[in-house]
Amino acid sequence: MPKSDHKRTSSKHKIDRRLGVNLWGRPKSPLNDREYAPGQHGQRRKKPTDYGVQLMAKQKLKGYYGNIGEKQFKKYYTAAVRQKGDTGANLIGILECRLDAILYRMKLAPTVFACRQLINHGHVLVNGNRCNIPSRMINVGEVISLKEKAKGIPAVIEATTLPERDVPEYVEVDHSKFSGSLVRIPMPDDVPYPVQMETNLVIEFYSR
Repeated sequence: MPKSDHKRTSSKHKIDRRLGVNLWGRPKSPLNDREYAPGQHGQRRKKPTDYGVQLMAKQKLKGYYGNIGEKQFKKYYTAAVRQKGDTGANLIGILECRLDAILYRMKLAPTVFACRQLINHGHVLVNGNRCNIPSRMINVGEVISLKEKAKGIPAVIEATTLPERDVPEYVEVDHSKFSGSLVRIPMPDDVPYPVQMETNLVIEFYSR
């Protein structure tokens, strides 16, 4: 395994272990073998405080989308509060409109981290134009595709056939063309999280 791949894999596993959940539902997660956190005191878990529970919910949501930075995540929360309707649902809608998240939903890369790398390396087009910003917000109907060179990357080809997750109905994709689009902004119940996301606790964390 190349060094960078190994680094990404170990950082994903670190997030899984720290949060105590198999965040992405991956077969290779260390959590499949072990039920406790890393470190010698991992087996002795104290009952978390309300703050601790809210913090964990936030870290889980941030971690799932590729460990988004706190400053960026707080911006998403602020934007979600400003929108009409349920703040938690709005926050999920915003997160699911990120370019790297949609690429992941389209199954054009095996992990959110791999999606980000594809975008950073200039392999992804939005409406035919190269975009190297993973956090770019995608509008309904915009076309996301891979450059010709990226279509031969083994990890990309393998991702399209991965049985462990399906393409959700709010995203359209043609794997023969390596392109697709966002059909609609999803509600939280539409999003295929392998673990329970408690957006109400995330909102409580920020509105303390």
